[in-house]
Amino acid sequence: MEVNPPKQEHLLALKVMRLTKPTLFTNIPVTCEEKDLPGDLFNQLMRDDPSTVNGAEILMLGEMLTLPQNFGNIFLGETFSSYISVHNDSNQVVKDILVKADLQTSSQRLNLSASNAAVAELKPDCCIDDVIHHEVKEIGTHILVCAVSYTTQGGEKMYFRKFFKFQVLKPLDVKTKFYNAETDEVFLEAQIQNITTSPMFMEKVSLEPSIMYNVAELNSVNQAGECVTTFGSRTYLQPMDTRQYLYCLKPKKEFAEKAGIIKGVTVIGKLDIVWKTNLGERGRLQTSQLQRMAPGYGDVRLSLEAIPDTVNLEEPFHITCKITNCSSERTMDLVLEMCNTNSIHWCGISGRQLGKLHPSSSLCLALTLLSSVQGLQSVSGLRLTDTFLKRTYEYDDIAQVCVVSSAIKVES
Repeated sequence: MEVNPPKQEHLLALKVMRLTKPTLFTNIPVTCEEKDLPGDLFNQLMRDDPSTVNGAEILMLGEMLTLPQNFGNIFLGETFSSYISVHNDSNQVVKDILVKADLQTSSQRLNLSASNAAVAELKPDCCIDDVIHHEVKEIGTHILVCAVSYTTQGGEKMYFRKFFKFQVLKPLDVKTKFYNAETDEVFLEAQIQNITTSPMFMEKVSLEPSIMYNVAELNSVNQAGECVTTFGSRTYLQPMDTRQYLYCLKPKKEFAEKAGIIKGVTVIGKLDIVWKTNLGERGRLQTSQLQRMAPGYGDVRLSLEAIPDTVNLEEPFHITCKITNCSSERTMDLVLEMCNTNSIHWCGISGRQLGKLHPSSSLCLALTLLSSVQGLQSVSGLRLTDTFLKRTYEYDDIAQVCVVSSAIKVES
């Protein structure tokens, strides 16, 4: 009967521990009223407990720190840190020790070792220590592979490795909405939800725009000359809470004049989110490039550059329109017609020639009109005809104005 030789024990021992910050120790208060059977016994025990706060024993507060009792959760955007120690448990001197740490994800394998050079020798009861760091950029299963190779005194080459599997979870749920304004501005609403089990301190949520846009954050107000955030002084995001951020993107001047370019722009930019968790552990996420559905303006676009909010009844007021040839190839010869409605009456000559408008170019036009009806009135009735193609473009509900009685003074 063949007997297999016993498996040879390794001379070196490998230990791997995750490095995380401690947490605040919280006690569970147990108390009762003085007329109950225990009397003041429970309260006295809590006062004598060194983990409680003097004067606040019945609250789940503590001044002591506790070391992590388990591996814990790792979230996308955080920095994974681990302590690796190789100890010589034998009474022999071991030579040519090489410790290698790799992180295997679903898409790649990363070398996390600080040095790939071998240690010449390791005496008994001595150890080799290393600390590795990695910013987690993928969710899902991760495997930390630690491999150790060495040579015994007898010249035999030995090798072993250990695997440590852990899951990377998503900390935030980010949803975006786009609103396209008539003035080529784009408003972005970002809804950010904390889907972890602990509060977050939102250090920064910013939008990095694409090359064609400038961005303005709309998440603060001016109070007494100071810029105050709309979220208050405490920017904590509790578990499962959602916060909305608003941004306005305006085309840069060199691109705003080229209507055809702005019309087709879909890439807006990306969000940069930085937060801190318990005891200041930092996390950071950058979204992929955010894309919107480009608005379709057709061949000719009419937008308003200037219009008053409030006007007097039966008194002329002025608006400024911008007409843009959105075609990239065809020149247009335009005629403007102004059609009166039940409440809006145009002043001026209808059917006048505007001349030729070259591709991707625009012209500004000042118009005068008045309203015969009070209330919120819609500006309608403009018609543009391209004489080359005999095609007419209708523009109704361009904007709205509030019409008040002439007895009410309108502030300019």
